[in-house]
Amino acid sequence: MTRLMVFLLMSLLSSQASAASLIASIDRNQLTLGETVELSLEVQDRTLFGKPDLEPLNELFEVVATRQVNQLSTVHGETRAVTRWLVTLQPRQTGYVVVPPLSLGDARSEPVTLRVMEAAPIDEVAQLAPVFIDASLDQDSVYVQAQAILTLRIYHSVSLYDDSTLSPLQMDDALVERLGDPRTYEKNINGVRHGVIEVRYALFPQKSGELTVPSQLFSATTVAAASDGHSLFGARPGRATQVKSPSIPLTVRPKPAEYPADAPWLPARSLSLVEAWTPEPENAKIGDSLTRSLLIRAEGLSGNQLPVVTPPVPGGVRRYPDQPKLANEVTPTGLTGSREQREALVPSQSGAIEVPGYELVWWNTEEDRLERIELPSRQIQVADNPELRQPPAQPVEPQPLAEQPLLWPWQLSTALLACSSLIGFGLWWRARQQPAVQRSAPAGPSPRSLLDDLRRACLANDSQATRQALDAWARQQPETLADMAARFVPLSDALDGLNGALYSETGQQWQGKALWQAIQALPPLGASAGEQEQQALPPLYPR
Repeated sequence: MTRLMVFLLMSLLSSQASAASLIASIDRNQLTLGETVELSLEVQDRTLFGKPDLEPLNELFEVVATRQVNQLSTVHGETRAVTRWLVTLQPRQTGYVVVPPLSLGDARSEPVTLRVMEAAPIDEVAQLAPVFIDASLDQDSVYVQAQAILTLRIYHSVSLYDDSTLSPLQMDDALVERLGDPRTYEKNINGVRHGVIEVRYALFPQKSGELTVPSQLFSATTVAAASDGHSLFGARPGRATQVKSPSIPLTVRPKPAEYPADAPWLPARSLSLVEAWTPEPENAKIGDSLTRSLLIRAEGLSGNQLPVVTPPVPGGVRRYPDQPKLANEVTPTGLTGSREQREALVPSQSGAIEVPGYELVWWNTEEDRLERIELPSRQIQVADNPELRQPPAQPVEPQPLAEQPLLWPWQLSTALLACSSLIGFGLWWRARQQPAVQRSAPAGPSPRSLLDDLRRACLANDSQATRQALDAWARQQPETLADMAARFVPLSDALDGLNGALYSETGQQWQGKALWQAIQALPPLGASAGEQEQQALPPLYPR
């Protein structure tokens, strides 16, 4: 009993400690000196009261503003109260600055690191305006189809209404991708606090030469001051304002001469290629479906720019590719694209199979050099699958013909003429009621019923039922299904389509009409090409 009470007490204390955790996060981890960053402190413990202790922040930051937000959230049907404090901070120095751990009662937050850079110079004439705009590129020269980041910052020392608009960025010789939603923060310029609206774009030039990033127009309505002669109780009129960003030249370099001409052009900051198998192919058997996933991820390229990765497939393996998945992720360095390809590989023979490697060439824009990334080759052992073995066909032995009665009176004696005549007539009458060839009744389903089952499954486009009916029908044939496909090409193509529907993960609709037509047109075993054309019978079920 004592141990149980101790265990319950420890569980209660651990749950309270986890519930009382103070979660700290910032809206961005890179800024310039004079700008502000928003620190979020979140707690989900209803028993904690008061406010976090912000005293440790004063050494490295200036606390500009603090506000508290209370919310109710529902997780798995349970309602939780969430309290969040939003603290606006302005760093006092450049470099890597650490937000120290903060405490609220027994709860304590983890430290957060951000980078503070030197502020770029701003036009002194523009600083005098209540609203001005600044544009900059992260680099003056890029390779063709490589990424350049355009950053627009709108500064305003007066309040703005919510009707502000920014003209869309359109370039004929470059692809433009907007990097997330606009961000807002504050910046201190010559002792005057300005609000900042920051918008970023990823530019991908499509041809080499000189390119000009066009200017953009920002339109807004400023809030008029109360001293403009209007009543405090009346509407406060605004003043329409328009500012235009400067146009920026950009030099676009062509593809380097040492880059291979037959390789896709991939200029990126970093690139990775990862391979994964499900399940692992070490214990593969004939007919198993092995899913091979290839993920290519490039920093500085979009998912649409990444090429199709097609490693060679060894003999004895069939490939069934799936649709690729493209994705883009917005990061502080711009756009990071990814392409995931999945394919089903089905071994058709046993033994050791060598899966060849694959090499991908790309250009490192950070170090300005050619690089190669390689997937190593691997060997897989494929075991025999007893479930796919077909029993040998039993030969059909010809049945002897029934003996016909001999009715020759000259061979019979005169004394037995009457008796032999009656007996012979009886045997003759009985023979007429029987077939000329006496067949033994089959032990299982008849070939006709199996063929009917196969026809119904094919015309119903049911791949699973067709496979079962096809195996049952093939067991009663004088040769295996593989031998039939080897000597009749239409049947081999129809079986490839059936296997693709069974093992592929795309879920496409299979059509069984081609397989049924191949079964109907299958030539008999041992017949020549001319005899097959002359002895071909009409289909059992005409279309």
